[in-house]
Amino acid sequence: MPRIALVALVVRDYDEAIAFYRDALGFTLVEDTDRGDGSRWVVVRPGGGTGGTDLLLARAHGEEQSASVGAQAGGRVGFFLHTDDFARDHARMTAAGVRFLEEPRHEPYGSVAVFEDLYGNRWDLLQPA
Repeated sequence: MPRIALVALVVRDYDEAIAFYRDALGFTLVEDTDRGDGSRWVVVRPGGGTGGTDLLLARAHGEEQSASVGAQAGGRVGFFLHTDDFARDHARMTAAGVRFLEEPRHEPYGSVAVFEDLYGNRWDLLQPA
């Protein structure tokens, strides 16, 4: 069956984005290939798992793309990071300097808290019920 394999996330700088997603969020760097024209093909994967959707960290080119850095979902939560242990991951991410915008909530659908990535894109950390 077809599946969404990659979602492009426009970033300001490859290396700072890799450091944030790897060190603060615990993603695995899957690929970092120089494309020979000053750009790179950079793929990160949540938790090193398989079968999910990876992120392509795409450096902004030009004013229009640069304006979208941090606003890819128009200020809404646009990305959802599932976990099997909310308390563990919330504590680890907080210790790594991730900025949560709210205290953890326990909703009928699961435990959740909104956080921002280094550019201001909003994410849910979510342990489904």
